[in-house]
Amino acid sequence: MAIRRKGPVVVIRMIGAVLLLLGIGGALVAPAEMHVFSFFQAGGRFHYEGFGLGSLMFANITIQIAGYYVIAALCIPLGYGHLKLRWWAGPVMTTLMVDWLLVGFPFSLIALLIFIQSKGVTSFSLPFVVLGFLLIYPVLPILMLRFYRNHGVQSALKTGDLPSHWLSRTPLAVRVAGSLMVLMALVLHFPLLFDGFFPLFGRILLGLPGFLAVDLAIATTVLLTWGVVRRKRWSWWCSVSFLGLMLSASTSTFLVVPPHEILAQMPFAPMEAEALSAVPMRGYHLALFFGVLPAVTLTALVASRRDFIAGPADSRAP
Repeated sequence: MAIRRKGPVVVIRMIGAVLLLLGIGGALVAPAEMHVFSFFQAGGRFHYEGFGLGSLMFANITIQIAGYYVIAALCIPLGYGHLKLRWWAGPVMTTLMVDWLLVGFPFSLIALLIFIQSKGVTSFSLPFVVLGFLLIYPVLPILMLRFYRNHGVQSALKTGDLPSHWLSRTPLAVRVAGSLMVLMALVLHFPLLFDGFFPLFGRILLGLPGFLAVDLAIATTVLLTWGVVRRKRWSWWCSVSFLGLMLSASTSTFLVVPPHEILAQMPFAPMEAEALSAVPMRGYHLALFFGVLPAVTLTALVASRRDFIAGPADSRAP
């Protein structure tokens, strides 16, 4: 048995080392990345009129910094768990890989198009760029899922003798739905960088009304996430209703309000607004972009329905 487990253990610890390095790198880069703000402020080499809270570049830098912190928060403990062969490393990684398979396609496609347009990819290098993105999605998550479902890997992580823990008792479908709701709670903070931008059934809320609407949406998502991970039956019905409302509120807005009217209300810098006005954007483009995450999360919740309706009673939830 020790011989059969030696191979998986080596690979698990290699994955752990890579994750730990990524996490430490993110933790080190995030504070240093804040220096980029000075490049666009008055006197900086990339300064332009209107840069600040509400501008597109300010939001872009802030989101990148937040992304580095998220990478650190995920990869450091996961790297430790792999190196120490902790049982929870497998379930957490499996959940994250399914998450990536669900949301990865649209975001990978968007990232690929942005990369090609912004980096001036040549016809010679284009196949290599596309191949790299295909390796990231869907090849990598599929291979990782197969790896963690391997009997030798599960044996090395001692998944056959799991402790009594909410993570070990929670079905994969519920873990996926809960983790996507956590992601949604994080993403809902982004509109705060755009003066509280909130689409609401044909209207665009900005300023204090928008901030209050985003604040309420974040608080509701956090509360529902708590109920989902504990498999409370009420949380399933409330989450499905809430996500349906969020999806219909944004979709109906973007399909009714023309993009140029939305752009005119946004607090972008003049140079940014001028550049964005030249982009051939349609309402359904925005509807698709903003609707991806709530639609995928709603789908994951529907797929996990039996684990709530036919699952353990609320009193037995962890």
